[in-house]
Amino acid sequence: MSNVMEIESALTALSLEELQAVRDWLDDFIEDQLEVSDEFKTKVQRAKQELAAGVHSRIRNSPAGQ
Repeated sequence: MSNVMEIESALTALSLEELQAVRDWLDDFIEDQLEVSDEFKTKVQRAKQELAAGVHSRIRNSPAGQ
C-alpha cells in the first residue's frame, strides 16, 4: 500500500473537526513551500496602501487577448 493510500485510509477514521485541523495544517504547509515573488509582494504592498487610503474597490483590467 502506498503512503498516499495509507493516509487516505487513516483520514476516513477522523472526525470532521479533526479533518479540518488536518486541512488547516496542509494549507499552512503547502503555503510555506511556495515562493512569493517580488512582484507579488509589491502588489500586496500596493493593495495595503490603497486600503489605508480608502480605495476599497477596483476594476481589474483583463489581459490583452482575453
